[in-house]
Amino acid sequence: MGNDFVSDNRQPDYIEVSRTSDFGLMLKDYRLTLAEILYHLPDHPSLLQSFIWQHLDIAPKFPELNKFLGFSEDNIEGKLHSVRIDSAKLINPAEFRRVDCNFALR
Repeated sequence: MGNDFVSDNRQPDYIEVSRTSDFGLMLKDYRLTLAEILYHLPDHPSLLQSFIWQHLDIAPKFPELNKFLGFSEDNIEGKLHSVRIDSAKLINPAEFRRVDCNFALR
């Protein structure tokens, strides 16, 4: 009971277990989302700690990130300072352009 290094294979509360593949999520407009989260250290409030979070999420509301932030506010003593978000769509429609030229194959 006192050993912090033993894993009991439980998932954190903020993660929803889903059978949808990452590719299936990307087809549903999920995007690769990267967030840099800055928070104050509990013992030294004048110092900031950086944490990088990466997950598939839906822009612009970012429900997965909001679940994680809610989880961290409830379970981490440091006060949240700021969150910087970047999101990229990984699957895009093909791009076609008309080209005005002819090629002769010989």
